[in-house]
Amino acid sequence: MSSTREELHHSWQELEERIVSCRLCPRLVKWREEVALTKRRAYQDEVYWGKPVPGFGDPRARILVVGLAPGAHGSNRTGRMFTGDASGDFLFPALYRAGFATQPEAISRNDSLELRDLFITAVGRCAPPANKPNSEELRNCQPFLLSEIRLLAQLQGIVALGQIAFDRVLRLYREQGADIPRLKFGHGAFYPLGEGLPWLLASYHPSRQNTQTGRLTLEMFDQIWEAASSKLT
Repeated sequence: MSSTREELHHSWQELEERIVSCRLCPRLVKWREEVALTKRRAYQDEVYWGKPVPGFGDPRARILVVGLAPGAHGSNRTGRMFTGDASGDFLFPALYRAGFATQPEAISRNDSLELRDLFITAVGRCAPPANKPNSEELRNCQPFLLSEIRLLAQLQGIVALGQIAFDRVLRLYREQGADIPRLKFGHGAFYPLGEGLPWLLASYHPSRQNTQTGRLTLEMFDQIWEAASSKLT
């Protein structure tokens, strides 16, 4: 590696260590660790991750995907975003069809999945009770997202999965001084955020609640990734 690549690699490692060791939110620490001990019957023989979950993907990515938070028996079990739950079962096949993932399945941190030109993260890093992190918990996590954005030197656009992710991304940039007007969330809504900033593309979250009710279909989700790909320069 060149010194620059070595420095970048070290920066990513340092950030991941900061995320994984975080204990700022007592409610989340208690919940994620309790779930990791009690487990779900189907996973009784597995060792749960039970810690905050860092982002993962291509460090040279031009697209950043931002979700809500780890699932109790998904990412909180596997230690990788969207891996091992119903949301990931919907997300990764779509990324594979669009050419952003090398395989359509995400089973564990040790599988052979690689992301191309894409990095996946979330606004919350710990599994929250009832899948609902509160505003203070999301604020505690915000520096991690900001650090990831700063490390993604080739970043051109952000895909926000769900309204909470959408709103938190906008809050982050506004708090950094960006003059961004009020923007409305809607599936497929696309917004250039301004000179020197990435564009923002909104999507319904691929949660079971959305996919099983037909609020988010395969065709609708494929259109998101086709649109994201078409915006790259």
